[in-house]
Amino acid sequence: MSQTVLIVEDDPRIARWVQVYFERAGFAAEVAHDGVAGLARARELSPDLIILDLMLPRLDGVEVCRTLRRESDVPIIMLTAREAHTERVIGLESGADDYIVKPFDPGELIARADAVLRRVKGRVQQVLTGGHIDLNETTGSVTIDGEPVSLSRRQVALLATFMRHPNQVLTRDQIIALTFDDGFHGFDRAIDSQITRLRKQIARDGRQPIQTVYGAGYKFVVEDA
Repeated sequence: MSQTVLIVEDDPRIARWVQVYFERAGFAAEVAHDGVAGLARARELSPDLIILDLMLPRLDGVEVCRTLRRESDVPIIMLTAREAHTERVIGLESGADDYIVKPFDPGELIARADAVLRRVKGRVQQVLTGGHIDLNETTGSVTIDGEPVSLSRRQVALLATFMRHPNQVLTRDQIIALTFDDGFHGFDRAIDSQITRLRKQIARDGRQPIQTVYGAGYKFVVEDA
């Protein structure tokens, strides 16, 4: 049975061009031409992959991606004409699995799609647990005391780093290396603002598992350790 790809692209020419190449590659391909229609069709279709333009009428690609990511772990590849690094970061932080800039080679897009689908197929569900927090690394979902919490993709990655190293002091450089590899383009103090935002999201009833170790870095303290 062929895999299904949903292409959400407002330019009919590009949408049809991408659809044809995916069909030639053996996919069943459908098209939506704006963000609202794309979101509705994704919910109806439950596709194996979504190709999502960043700039869409009615609802932009970032909001579509964020909404879908709260509902499912469907692989998403962002398409955009924008080449600025900040736009790429926004796309990835919203939950996209990959990013490709127009104009692009159709063969590269198909190869990227195959690679993303292989990664998804090879995932083994793993849940990290630390105190009152559970983090599903497969879906990127987080619950605190059993209640779901909405975190950005970057915040989930950051929390996962802390949860893999409970009660261990991590320096800023270690946190950046363990979390972002080469994907963090900033100086070491920039990680402080990321951690501050994460701490606000996961604090409950005076409990704050991410503690500052002055002069050293940060530590994720597990209550029942």
